[in-house]
Amino acid sequence: MTDEVPASAPDVPEGPEDLAAPAAPAPLGLVRTPTGHAGVDARLERLADADHLTADGHVEVYEDVHGGLRDALTALDAPPVPGPYENRS
Repeated sequence: MTDEVPASAPDVPEGPEDLAAPAAPAPLGLVRTPTGHAGVDARLERLADADHLTADGHVEVYEDVHGGLRDALTALDAPPVPGPYENRS
C-alpha cells in the first residue's frame, strides 16, 4: 500500500479552509419603495452600497443609514420654526 495519490485522482479538500471559498458580494435584489420623504429615501438608497461589499463592510453602511433615519425621526419631534414676521397693519 502506498501513500501516493494517482495523477488521475480528483482534488480532494484536505481541511476546512478548502471546503468552500467565500462567494463574491452580490446584490440581494431587494426593491426599495420610495417613502416620499427625500431625506429618508436618500438613506434607504444608501443601503444599496452594501450590495457590493463583503459582510464586514456592511456595518459602516448600516450605521450611517441608522444614524440618518434616527435624525429624520428626531426632526419630527422638533418644535416648528416660526416663519418670517408678517406686518398686518
